[in-house]
Amino acid sequence: MKVLIVSDTHRYDKNFIRVLEEEGPVDMLIHCGDIEGSEEYYEQLVDCPVHMVAGNNDLFSDLPDEDIFMIGPHKVFLTHGHHYYVSLENRILVEEAQSRGADIVMYGHIHRPIIDIRGDITVINPGSLTYPRQEGRLPSYVIMEIDKSGRTDYRLKFLED
Repeated sequence: MKVLIVSDTHRYDKNFIRVLEEEGPVDMLIHCGDIEGSEEYYEQLVDCPVHMVAGNNDLFSDLPDEDIFMIGPHKVFLTHGHHYYVSLENRILVEEAQSRGADIVMYGHIHRPIIDIRGDITVINPGSLTYPRQEGRLPSYVIMEIDKSGRTDYRLKFLED
């Protein structure tokens, strides 16, 4: 199973389309918020289940603030993160995910990619496809793959010019 995880596209859809072209078909799309009105467009571009949450800039969106769902053997807690003070650190977010029984937490907001596997929880932030803030400032996303035995692999990827 191939899962595409993106965030903070801010209605600048060009890089999202590039990612789809480069990655080919995916089995699930996850957007960690700040879509700014492109929700329906993104759902039309993929032929798979889609999970999206509202970010702090999705002011008029009907998207939920949070979502909990399964990906294979994993329970995922998805949120944009701004209600959990992730600009300072992700400790509160991780504690909330653990209290909900999740073993993966995915969030956006900070525009910096993170893949942090620590004991019983994996923390994923795909960064931003539009306004990256990490060193080098390349648009980023994460590919999560789960094989038939349930082994999970995460790859942080960047869009080059």
